[in-house]
Amino acid sequence: MGGKARHRTAAVSVTTEVSGGGGAGKPSLARLRGSLGGAAPPARRFPVKRPSSLQARARALVPTLLLAALGAAGAAAGGSAPRPPAPAPSLAELKNMKYSGFVGDAGPVTLVDGTYEGKPYAAASASRRTVAFARDFRLAGDLNGDGQEEAVVLLAENTGGSGTFDYLAVVARQGGQPVNIATTPLGDRVQVRGARIEGGRILVDVLQAGAQDAMCCPGELATAAWQLKGKKLQEVATGVKPERLSLAAIAGTEWVLRSWAWDESVAEGIEVTFKVEGDRVGGRAACNRYFATATEGQSPGDLAIGAAGSTKMACPDPQMAAEDRFFKQLAGVNKYSFIAGQLALTWSAEGTGGAMLFDRKAAP
Repeated sequence: MGGKARHRTAAVSVTTEVSGGGGAGKPSLARLRGSLGGAAPPARRFPVKRPSSLQARARALVPTLLLAALGAAGAAAGGSAPRPPAPAPSLAELKNMKYSGFVGDAGPVTLVDGTYEGKPYAAASASRRTVAFARDFRLAGDLNGDGQEEAVVLLAENTGGSGTFDYLAVVARQGGQPVNIATTPLGDRVQVRGARIEGGRILVDVLQAGAQDAMCCPGELATAAWQLKGKKLQEVATGVKPERLSLAAIAGTEWVLRSWAWDESVAEGIEVTFKVEGDRVGGRAACNRYFATATEGQSPGDLAIGAAGSTKMACPDPQMAAEDRFFKQLAGVNKYSFIAGQLALTWSAEGTGGAMLFDRKAAP
């Protein structure tokens, strides 16, 4: 039962052990023999030279020395890894800081919660200089190629008369603090329709008084641009030709109601939209879809909205209350204009009035 089986080939003979169970055994390395010359020559032994303790320690130091050399090379090439740039000043910082560069002899002002009020010009007079931060308007981008983003804001100054002078101001972070580095006037009662930073330039779409317009009623659409040169904003050409204001300027854009009035935001969960298409307007009125006619008046921005029709779905009370309020105010709309990039629909009804403020609806 414990016998041996021998298999021969022309080159090598392999002896396998056959177990008592009759199954194939494992090749025995001790019995591998070369076929030429019979028994294999005895294996040669080569002496192994072990490194000394000094050599072992030297080899162990090689990785450490390499890392040290790489670190030294990095330091020579420019020191430690550069820190990421600090973010542009926040809205909270921008509404509570010092601004300068106003036209005339007016000095710098320090805003507190977005406003500044100077002393009355006379003891018994209410007329005084005021400067206000324009809503939550803020752009951020690198204007001078230094890898650090600057912030761009809108300021509105009133010196006691009928005019309101608008300014574009640039704020940079210096030494960790926001600093107003450049300011330029936009003009008297200029309305900002939109703004952006492209290729280091500030581009502003405005509604301004044209050659034939009264200052109260601007009717010219234009685009202006500025570049930051040192500590000054230099106006540059855009190649965009001015046009006259019409409903086409806001057509095709879906607008979302953000504020019922200047200081009254729309409640969370309420969505009201407004869109112009030709001579009609429509959208969502918190609950139902609505539609109405739109007619422009003689003066730039004059607008009348016809009686609105709508679907007849029922919604929770907050949505229905918002819808009723919107339809009331929509029926009283008499003008459209722009405030710091928002669309303003001015309305009056039953002895009251105000302006609803809309943002462009973000792309999905």
